[in-house]
Amino acid sequence: MPDSIVKERPQRWYLGGLASTCATVVTHPLDLLKVHLQTQQQVQKGLVGMTVQVVKNHGILALYNGLSASLCRQLTYSTTRFGVYEVLKGKLLPSDGGGLPFYQKVLLGAAGGFLGVFVGNPFDVVNIRMQNDAKLPLPERRNYSHVFNGVRRIVVEEGATTLWKGTSLNVARGVLMTVGQIVCMYCLYL
Repeated sequence: MPDSIVKERPQRWYLGGLASTCATVVTHPLDLLKVHLQTQQQVQKGLVGMTVQVVKNHGILALYNGLSASLCRQLTYSTTRFGVYEVLKGKLLPSDGGGLPFYQKVLLGAAGGFLGVFVGNPFDVVNIRMQNDAKLPLPERRNYSHVFNGVRRIVVEEGATTLWKGTSLNVARGVLMTVGQIVCMYCLYL
């Protein structure tokens, strides 16, 4: 579908953020298990073994440790990247009804991915900490009660810049993923 037709439809970029958030509810246990598998000192367990260990030691609800942070990350990251792309694209579309060249779509996708990571990274840091907390010895556990408790404590105890740890790698991933998802979707299907 040409860009001019897309411009005439009401923008519903927020639906991408909501869809990502809904998907997170389903995929969060897999993300938690991925973090547990990645932080093993030595490879001792696979996916099934790690699942059994988490459920046996901490209960079935432990598969959702960090869910509040994961949901906040998706709400901020995904909604920002879809929103930035759509809003900027709407501003750049020529008045003659023509579409944007591919390179501009790529640049807009990259901008959306960059800004999405910048906005969502604090919640990503809290999410990973909440997911990994159960693996730490009791005296080292942070025991964040929810995402905002984690953000507040990080700012107070470690400084605000800690919320953006790992941003450079996340930016590279976010830019490439957004360009791949949004731009290719619009070029191929819309």
